[in-house]
Amino acid sequence: MVSNLLAADVEAALEAAFAGGDDELLVVDPSAETIVSLVETAVGRDDLPELSMLADERTLKSVMDDFVVASRAADLVADGALDLRVLDGEVDNALFVSPSRVVALVTAGDGVAALSTDDDEFVDEVYDSHRSAFDDAEPYTLRTPAISRVRETMESEIGEAARADFDAVLDATEGDGGADLDEVTVSLLVAAKNDVLLYDISKWGEDVGIASKATFSRTKTRLEDLGIIDTEKVPIDVGRPRLRLKLGDERLEGVDAAELAAEAAEMMAATPA
Repeated sequence: MVSNLLAADVEAALEAAFAGGDDELLVVDPSAETIVSLVETAVGRDDLPELSMLADERTLKSVMDDFVVASRAADLVADGALDLRVLDGEVDNALFVSPSRVVALVTAGDGVAALSTDDDEFVDEVYDSHRSAFDDAEPYTLRTPAISRVRETMESEIGEAARADFDAVLDATEGDGGADLDEVTVSLLVAAKNDVLLYDISKWGEDVGIASKATFSRTKTRLEDLGIIDTEKVPIDVGRPRLRLKLGDERLEGVDAAELAAEAAEMMAATPA
């Protein structure tokens, strides 16, 4: 069996695994970093094989706590491009296995080396073994809504401007230097920027699967206590007046969505939870 040493990063290993031209790719025991890279690489591409991921449940839960990653993964699942299942046991190295090749990720300190082989006998044995394990594994259920559905429903139910702001604020939360805001806070900030009723944004959020109305209400109260958002009463024909969300601090007025995210995150960080 001959192995080829590939460039020492996860993205290079993914590209090598995708390069086989197979209709299916089985990903076995990926790290959190690999799962994130895989989702980011797969989104928006139409030349990928069907992805079957067999991963440690704790690792999956940790990664899927990130709304952006989880909602993108949910899109792939909804499109039939990704199947997530729970790994029972451990594997020596993370593997990318297709009918024609095996790519293994080997970690050494802070570096990652990717080893690839297309030896028919070895590949057949590895593929059959892990394909059988995948077929017997328990499915992993994502509770995060697909990002495409979130965007579509926000635009139709809240408004086009709000949807554009939502995308921009969400983008500003990505990466190590991104604003530390959860998806409920992002939704409420966008609603306040666009003078949306609390009832409308919380109903939308509950219906689409982001969080319950109660969670929206609790988060609104905290943001209001911090002076990040404000509310004004809007009379209705029957029942109690509804609350319109407004931005509550002049530092948040007239800024773009990315700066809004940064300023709000700074204000939240400056005050103990």
